Amino acid sequence: MMAALRPDKIWWTAAEIADGRIVGMPGTRQGVEAEAKRSNWRDHPEWSRQRSGKGGGWEYNWQLFPIAARRKLLKEATLPDQEAQNASPDLADLQAYYESLPEGVKAKAQHRKKVLCEVLTHERSGLTRFFAVSQVALMNDIGDRTIWNWFKLVKGRPEADWLYLLAPRNKMSGGRKTKAECSPEFMDYLKGLFLQLEGPTFAQAYRDTKKIALNNGWAILCDRTARRRMNEQVPRVVQVYAREGIAGLERCFPPMIRSKLDMHAMEHVNADCHKFDVFTEWEDGYVDRCQIVAFQDIYSGKVLSWRIDHTPNEAAVMSAFGEMVESWGIPEHCTFDNGREFAAKWLSGGVKTRYRGKIRDDDPMGVLPLLGIQIHWATPGHGQAKPVERTFRDFASDIAKDIRFAGAYVGNRPDAKPENYKSRAVPIKDFIRVVDERIKEHNARMGRMSETANGRSFDVTFAESYERSAIRRATDEQKRLWLMGQKTLTMQKNHGRIHAFGNYFWSDWMAEYAGKRVIVRFDIEDLQSGVYIYELTGEFMGFAPCQLAKGFRDLTAAKENARAKAQFRLAHRKMLKAERRLNQKEIAAQLDAIPVPDPIVPENKIVAMHKGEARPIAARATRPAYEDEMTPEQEAEVIAFQEKFYADQKRKEAKAKDEEPIDRYRRAVALEQELSAGKNIGASAANWLRGYQTTSEYFAHRDMHRDVGDHFVWFE
Repeated sequence: MMAALRPDKIWWTAAEIADGRIVGMPGTRQGVEAEAKRSNWRDHPEWSRQRSGKGGGWEYNWQLFPIAARRKLLKEATLPDQEAQNASPDLADLQAYYESLPEGVKAKAQHRKKVLCEVLTHERSGLTRFFAVSQVALMNDIGDRTIWNWFKLVKGRPEADWLYLLAPRNKMSGGRKTKAECSPEFMDYLKGLFLQLEGPTFAQAYRDTKKIALNNGWAILCDRTARRRMNEQVPRVVQVYAREGIAGLERCFPPMIRSKLDMHAMEHVNADCHKFDVFTEWEDGYVDRCQIVAFQDIYSGKVLSWRIDHTPNEAAVMSAFGEMVESWGIPEHCTFDNGREFAAKWLSGGVKTRYRGKIRDDDPMGVLPLLGIQIHWATPGHGQAKPVERTFRDFASDIAKDIRFAGAYVGNRPDAKPENYKSRAVPIKDFIRVVDERIKEHNARMGRMSETANGRSFDVTFAESYERSAIRRATDEQKRLWLMGQKTLTMQKNHGRIHAFGNYFWSDWMAEYAGKRVIVRFDIEDLQSGVYIYELTGEFMGFAPCQLAKGFRDLTAAKENARAKAQFRLAHRKMLKAERRLNQKEIAAQLDAIPVPDPIVPENKIVAMHKGEARPIAARATRPAYEDEMTPEQEAEVIAFQEKFYADQKRKEAKAKDEEPIDRYRRAVALEQELSAGKNIGASAANWLRGYQTTSEYFAHRDMHRDVGDHFVWFE
């Protein structure tokens, strides 16, 4: 058994606890006695005793103190072999204190050392120390006694340590003023009121907390001291998380530094959608704010292709993607967010990490997987993962605020509308013409200061890398993939004709495959031009012309109904648990419990009551009796269940009362040691250990165990 590590003082009176400023304990004798009564300290004869001698009273063992207080007392305890080590001041503490001082205070320590060194210089020249001190004091205009006091501070220490010993010590613990004390409940309620997502002001939280504290008789702090205490106990990042949520917490974490120097043009592209802050008028007279789908090269920042439509949809994305591949080639990587238009099966079907829509075994492969493009999914609105977000910020200024769109600009916020708001709408053809002009200007603008452009334009940066990079080109067969939409359908079981979008498609070869499930690819802008039919595995089967047209020429128009569908949004929000010990209902209950003073009624006002018959008081409704009575067997079964339930409760309470927190921690340590040795502790013990290791009691005892070693766990 190892020697016990105990604090220097084992038994404490209530007055000594109050005077000792024990962590987590009241600062007055009356408060300590109230805490002892509330916690039933005197019910533990091994840890409480009546004080013998004059005055009487009670003494309490240190093990009754909160875990934080016991941890501090054990830290301050001194083992026998450490006493000699702690006889002199710790040089490391002096050095740390000196480094924490401002430059002005450090200069005073340096001046003191310089004076003492001058005295030693005169002493080495033959003068006595008494005469040397007098001479140096006269030259530096200071008193002799001051220099002698400085020599006392460095007595017996090497000259290398003098600078730390001579530093003014008014900031050290011995010179600090006693901190103002308050009831723990005061800070708990202050944190509960201030650390809210609604973001109340500290003044409002303090006023409500003060009202609750005065009603309960708790000790309080002044507002400035309470604010300082809040900042001391609750880190700034936790305060931001509590008041601003996950978005505020993420702003406190530095962004990742990404480099594009090891990439080349068309190696990695990204795409996203952006709604313009401009009213546009379409050919059918419909007015709305149109949206752009743009593909951008990540290496250079150049916008490679784009399309404009009413809403983001897979048809616009497919069209822009096809233009990019035809003009510049097939990229190796592509980054999207998880929007429906990008996660559509036309583009990304078959990708394991799509997480959109229902996944079926007969789903066709999307265009990007068929072309061998690796898809990456980014967080929506995350500009670091999708640089095109930064480009859209330029579009919101350079394009939306173009002089040719005056009167159609709507502002980027509801409170930022110009005075000529909604005075006109720009025809869609004119809008597309200006957008095309501005995007070309955006790519050709010189002076880009990204790490790859280095003062050049996006066009020049892209061209320089594109000329010396190996780019894959699409074959004629591959071009059908993005020029056409796709859908999985079943051929008619008798003759094999396919019915899609109100049109019928058939060729004589299709009768051989009647009833087969196939992939149908079609021109998204002209359904009457026929369809190309593929096996589910991707092999081309043949072409089928349109047999009967219903007039559905534009698939984009067929998908206008999808405009009203709501987009899914991530709703898992983590609530702050650290430092918030009280919920809103408890605080509201305390506020409601405060009596409201009656209003003062002016004496010169008399209210005359109307004379009339008293209204009858309605009889209180009685609770109806049960219609069905229990049978004797049912009643016996209920009584047996109640007896078993109360017996189990008493057994659990007795077990919890007999086992102390330190006993549970010892049991956990023993189980951990058995697991480390490779022993089987059983399923029941393993489940208990896993649950206990998540409790605050385990973490508190584990921290104390790490601080003081095995003395804490196995003391006698």
